[in-house]
Amino acid sequence: MPIRSLPSESAERPSKKRKLSATKGITSKTIAALESQLTSAVLPDSNSNSTTTLNPLVDLYTVALNVGISAADTSKAIWALYRVWVVVIGSGKMRGEKNEDANVKVVKAWLWERLNEYVELLCGLLKDEEKVLRTSSLQILFSLQKHLSTSVSTKGDPQFHISHFRKIVIALVACPPSHRTTEKENQRDGLIDADVLDLFCDKWLCVYDDVRWFFLREIGTLLSKKDQQPRPSVPTNTLSILERLAGFSSTSSFLTSTSALEKPAKDGKEDNEGKKGQWWVEEMGKKPPKVKKGKGADLDLDDDDEEEDKIEKKDDEEDDWRKFFDEQNTNGESNTKKDNLGERIKGRKHTLTLHQSLHNTPSHRAAFTHAWLALLSRLSGYSSKNNDVDTEDVEDTKDLELAVRALNVMHRGVLPYLTRPVLVMDWIGACVDYGGTPGLLALNALYVLMTEYNLDYPSFYTRLYAFLDRDLLHVKHRARFFRLAEVFLGSTHLPLTLLASFIKRLSILSLSAPPSAIVIVIPFVWNLVRRHPGLMGMIHREWDGQGVYEDPFLPSHPNPLLTNALSSSLLELHTHTAHYHAPVSSMAKVFEGVFTRGEYAMEDFLDHGYASLFDAEVNRKIKKEPAMNMELELEIESGLGGVVLGTKKKRKREAALFGFGREREQTEGGENEEEGDDGGGDESIGRDIVTELWAF
Repeated sequence: MPIRSLPSESAERPSKKRKLSATKGITSKTIAALESQLTSAVLPDSNSNSTTTLNPLVDLYTVALNVGISAADTSKAIWALYRVWVVVIGSGKMRGEKNEDANVKVVKAWLWERLNEYVELLCGLLKDEEKVLRTSSLQILFSLQKHLSTSVSTKGDPQFHISHFRKIVIALVACPPSHRTTEKENQRDGLIDADVLDLFCDKWLCVYDDVRWFFLREIGTLLSKKDQQPRPSVPTNTLSILERLAGFSSTSSFLTSTSALEKPAKDGKEDNEGKKGQWWVEEMGKKPPKVKKGKGADLDLDDDDEEEDKIEKKDDEEDDWRKFFDEQNTNGESNTKKDNLGERIKGRKHTLTLHQSLHNTPSHRAAFTHAWLALLSRLSGYSSKNNDVDTEDVEDTKDLELAVRALNVMHRGVLPYLTRPVLVMDWIGACVDYGGTPGLLALNALYVLMTEYNLDYPSFYTRLYAFLDRDLLHVKHRARFFRLAEVFLGSTHLPLTLLASFIKRLSILSLSAPPSAIVIVIPFVWNLVRRHPGLMGMIHREWDGQGVYEDPFLPSHPNPLLTNALSSSLLELHTHTAHYHAPVSSMAKVFEGVFTRGEYAMEDFLDHGYASLFDAEVNRKIKKEPAMNMELELEIESGLGGVVLGTKKKRKREAALFGFGREREQTEGGENEEEGDDGGGDESIGRDIVTELWAF
């Protein structure tokens, strides 16, 4: 028998594999046996002698909690637990009844503890490293939500199991670590995984109206709590979800419909009740009873309605102009009864139950508004900080990045669906005052508020003029700025001094701008000059040529009305006529001709970049081939086979330029004098420049 090297290791390997396969078989059999026992205990068969104990729930939960088994066995265990809990919930063993026995209450409390442990396990698996476990856990959680809601619902009173759904929301935005990961892996960023986000948004949030309404309600309440500091990943994950919902708002049946835009009914009355939609809990989709109307009805409102009442009451107290005319008594108090205002605010003529709120359009908009306002309050810390790199914290940088993401969808995906868009004007105004990229993106939302909601922003053009800094023509959001600037500066009622300051500042910035930005500035200035002929003097201003030209423009002055730009000229744009890029130089020459050309279409120039300019230049048809001529002096050195450059006269110039090879040149000159008067040798024998470069 041949001698084997390392016999112990070679002998252990097969036994280890047999041990692993045996363990896997035992785990699968154990899971199946425990599931069978629990199912028989919940639904006992009259012909069998099975016991009715539910203690194997602990054993099956322990198997699922075991980190030593594979992901496949963990998946089998959690699905087995799910099937068992569906049977338990469906049997009514967890439903509370009146006049229950004490022992029954103890059993139900024990069952709820076991269910909460199972739900906590599933919430942790949403951050597991295995994709199968992440998606399976989310599917099980929402399936349990349906069964739990159905179990507590009655025929005339459908319910949505809020406590269980709150755990799902917290798990999605807080991302607790999985029990199967190590401590180092638990210290990850805590962000929601892409597959979990896609599954949640595409299958539930953007499809079912009840899931969307309760999610917005719970996330708004979670972010509004001041006594608890949420994890740093909560605002980030919340924004990732709301971004998807903002893009979905255009197709949402509730968020897109308003009382002003809805088609009236045949009798001329608007009816938002019983609107068609998809419901995850089918009982919530039934048409609710009609709203009871009447004076002095007691208000039984949810948290969102109470919050809305507080806002309305505060606004009414501030805007009540009649207080000024009230007679003051000796104590300085108004003689008007305090209850009058309360009765007037109580003018909400009806109350809404939870079921009725789900079928009411304003209720969905209120939940959407509450969620966004709570999120924006978490992203406002950076605006009060100093914009200094040395003092800027990491958290402020994250808030700034989140604010930029929120502003990208604010004007088209958020503002049109808020109950009162003016509620975000302070936050948007702070972003504009902050400047930089957040300020540029906030201009879109500010423009919507100014044009559609009559927002008065003080010193608007002064703030807009401050955006014209050296970074403007280099950021990727410059196209958005010029689109809005064309609207803001397009009015013919603006003073010429204001417009001249914008034109002059852009002309100066174009000197250090890339070609893709210069092709935006020139058409922009051309359009302004065409609309305002009084600016022609800046183009055709003459100089006598005596002394040094002093530009009267004051570039450091913050007020565009006091910069003396109208007395200056556009010499900076004239320098682009000699630009290295042919399209830029030809476009700059438009100011030298007669002003007969119409206005440029700015959309043709806003999306240009280096790639588009290069492709246009490469694909441009050349009508006439350019003339090319290159004189090359080469001499072949006899005997060496190398390439040698130039004659003796040229070699002297090279030696004087580079400062080397003088000794060799003198040696060659002495040898040539000894050989005779034959001058052709100097021109026939050249220097090996490459060899001398290596020696140098």
